[in-house]
Amino acid sequence: MQPAALSPRARASALRGLERQHLDVLVIGGGVVGSGAALDAATRGLAVGLVEARDFASGTSSRSSKLVHGGLRYLEMMDFRLVAEALKERGLLMQRLAPHLVRPVPFLYPLTGRGWERWYAGSGVALYDAMSRTSGYGQSTPLHKHLTRTGARRMFPSLRKDALVGAIRYYDAQVDDARHTMFLARTAATYGASVASRTRVVGLLKESERVVGARVVDLETGREFEVRASQVINATGVWTDETQAMARERGQFHVRASKGIHLVVPRDRIRGETGLILRTEKSVLFVIPWKRHWIIGTTDTDWELSKDHPAASSSDIDYLLAHVNGVLEVPLTRDDVEGVYAGLRPLLAGEDAATSKLSREHAVAHSVPGLVVVAGGKYTTYRVMAADAVDEAVHGLESLQGRHVGGCVTDQVPLVGADGYQALWNQRRSLAASSGLAVNRVEHLLERYGSLTLELLDLIAAEPDLKEPLPGAEDYLCAEAVYAVTHEGARHLDDVLTRRLRVSFETFDRGAVAAPYVADLVRGHLGWDTDQHTRELQHYLKRIEAERESQRQPDDLTADAARKGAPDVVPITQVEASAVAD
Repeated sequence: MQPAALSPRARASALRGLERQHLDVLVIGGGVVGSGAALDAATRGLAVGLVEARDFASGTSSRSSKLVHGGLRYLEMMDFRLVAEALKERGLLMQRLAPHLVRPVPFLYPLTGRGWERWYAGSGVALYDAMSRTSGYGQSTPLHKHLTRTGARRMFPSLRKDALVGAIRYYDAQVDDARHTMFLARTAATYGASVASRTRVVGLLKESERVVGARVVDLETGREFEVRASQVINATGVWTDETQAMARERGQFHVRASKGIHLVVPRDRIRGETGLILRTEKSVLFVIPWKRHWIIGTTDTDWELSKDHPAASSSDIDYLLAHVNGVLEVPLTRDDVEGVYAGLRPLLAGEDAATSKLSREHAVAHSVPGLVVVAGGKYTTYRVMAADAVDEAVHGLESLQGRHVGGCVTDQVPLVGADGYQALWNQRRSLAASSGLAVNRVEHLLERYGSLTLELLDLIAAEPDLKEPLPGAEDYLCAEAVYAVTHEGARHLDDVLTRRLRVSFETFDRGAVAAPYVADLVRGHLGWDTDQHTRELQHYLKRIEAERESQRQPDDLTADAARKGAPDVVPITQVEASAVAD
């Protein structure tokens, strides 16, 4: 199938479809579960709409540890079913669904005790490997290996000699979470779903006791309209309770937000060929290789403040630095930190006071006729969560309409960019020669776009200047900024720099130098006038400063107040509409 482009024109068409068509399923929430549910429903032959209040993956789904993993720590909790399910999904993503986005990454598990710990940890990792292989999708993932202290430090020279007596190397997988979520939404659009970001649900439509759709606002223009649907799926993560309240009914479960923050440091600050997994008094700490950087995380603390922009405080940063410095020969300092990002895990509320002990299981409920709620879970098992939610919606459709709908097929549906990826990877040198790009640039594109790399090369062929590195963010090409708005649904400068290119946490200036160049590249494609162009730049720079200020604050309360110093950008068309109304 020809991949759909999430272009401005496609968004306008999707909005018309949402308003005029009676949908089988309307999905609220453009995170990984909502986008996965839209793809699941569309590939069952249903008429589907997906609305997201901000940008795709703008919440939890762009702020994870970037791992697709079974979760070693859940073995210790005896949650074997969750681990087995996650390992199967990990293999599916690497081998079939998204090989261009998900790839294996090695980790070292340092051992600090003698004898018993090697046996205990080794048994757990051996079980992990065995569960991966028996899933049917783990054959390509290397098995674990026991290492001496010398062998471990050869792989990770930055480890202090007294920090370990040996180690175990094992493998998990890594993903750019924001790009993967956007690819899900784009694949759903390819299969016919009407997909629109910056479209906020402000109310649910009810007839008698049944939910029959939603009232939404196009945040780009301020226009409000109704979307009619036989079933509505609430996949809004940490906003689940707020969305559920629109039905004026009490939900069957509640969601509790847990904040996790991550630090990003340059690759040369830590010498190592693998990632690290370290035990802490509360949970585990990962040191994860990320291109020319390391990601260090995460924390796990209760959060009851702003859900739109959770803030990392100075104490959060100190906590991570203290724990990672406990094993490094050369300690990291604040000056080594390029970027910081914070996200909220949507955990099912339980009796335990510690969020780190709440279950990562998910739940699906149909507590109000016509409204399905899905919550909890973890990024790796998004596809299972989406399937369960759509199964529940289909049950409602079949009961209401007496129709038969097929089962889930998303385990057989590769995301756009997956088909042909391996062949193009094999041809990367000839692609480099024909495009005039260096081989490493073509590899970079293939690992971000898969076979859709050909679309970027077409852009470059039409406008040769786009093959130049982006000033201030030279890891990326100018073509990637343009493609973000012409094909990937980015509507604002923040969308491009934060979720399509990840410049906001991969550079010490957080993208301040790159911002004006990107704004100039995309303004024509998004129809910005001079006022909106200025507005986008001012907003992005204010956001950077607000985040920096929040990270200087001692606690959550003061950090949250500082982060609120930069409100979300408002399109100039909406400002004008408000002025007319006044």
